[in-house]
Amino acid sequence: MSSDAKIRLQDVEKIYPGTNVPAVESLTMEVPEGEILVLVGPSGCGKSTTLRLINRMIEPTGGRIFLDEEDVTTVNPDHLRRRIGYVIQQIGLFPHQTIAQNIATVPKMLKWDKARIHQRTHELLEMVGLDPDIFTSRYPKELSGGQAQRVGVARALGADPEIMLMDEPFGAIDPITRDRLQNEFLRVQENIRKTIVFVTHDIDEAIKMGDRIAILGEKSRIRQIDTPERILAFPVDEFVSDFIGSGSTLKGLHFEKVDTLEMQPYPTMRVGDSPEVGFRALRADPRHDWLLLLDDHRRPIRWVNNEQLDAVEGATVDAETGDDVVAKVAQDATLFETLEQMLISSSADSVVVDHDGGFKGVVELRDLNRVIRRARREAREHYERLGQAS
Repeated sequence: MSSDAKIRLQDVEKIYPGTNVPAVESLTMEVPEGEILVLVGPSGCGKSTTLRLINRMIEPTGGRIFLDEEDVTTVNPDHLRRRIGYVIQQIGLFPHQTIAQNIATVPKMLKWDKARIHQRTHELLEMVGLDPDIFTSRYPKELSGGQAQRVGVARALGADPEIMLMDEPFGAIDPITRDRLQNEFLRVQENIRKTIVFVTHDIDEAIKMGDRIAILGEKSRIRQIDTPERILAFPVDEFVSDFIGSGSTLKGLHFEKVDTLEMQPYPTMRVGDSPEVGFRALRADPRHDWLLLLDDHRRPIRWVNNEQLDAVEGATVDAETGDDVVAKVAQDATLFETLEQMLISSSADSVVVDHDGGFKGVVELRDLNRVIRRARREAREHYERLGQAS
């Protein structure tokens, strides 16, 4: 185990009274500073129990829990919890308090002065995308579900804790609001770099939110813990594979960018060229049935094939020849976004353009295939080095 882990669990166990079966059994893991570690697994596997053990809302039966290498199983649990932000699905805002008072809960316990609390409250509301002039004096009943969840996150950040525990924080919100909140939180995390343990039952949310994912089986036994990319490329056993479900290959394309590809030359011609220029370009590259028609600024505007060149009336190709280029992606697009564009393209390829719309290249299905095979190979080699490949 690393000595610089922000959170470290060592053989942690929880057995509830009246049963001999552990809810959590000999759990050992660590979370480096600034990382989001997502705990994901089937219902009843002990994800939320593990989270509550970290801040000692429930006491471990055995094992040790370290924060910054301090064994917190022996410290005052109330003092411990003031060091940790906690966000739950039910939010738990105090209904009789204003939003400002809710956010100030822990700072008041820590005896911050009024000016500091006021500044922190405004700062946090702005951070989570709520106007302080509008929301500080409102009560929880006056908020939408998404707004209340944002306030819950702001309250957890109230005293600027280094560690946050998040238990299904976006689980009770409609899909559109949920996606927006996830994006907003990731944006905030880029700046604040908290160490976060995040619980969800949704593998897609885990893939989106986590720097690493721990897939848990029964009794919180870790079945695989790694980056989302490696887990998607190489599930270590049938349990993990079944939990991830179908489509893991496609999900892995979220982590690859267009600008990492070495795109091969692609046939092109210009508006105003003769059809023979296009015929020559296609004959010179027999792998392709289509070429790209570029305007005077090298912006791709049409897909053209031999049949369409044959139908040209006159001496030159104009901007109406062929099929409109609708599938375009920027160089920083993900390969998943690129694949979506391929599906609507006349050529089943996706055109890459720069920030001015100029032609940079074409992503083909074979490019995606190479990326997928490389990711699988690298993940397998990684686990072979660890002695974990099945």
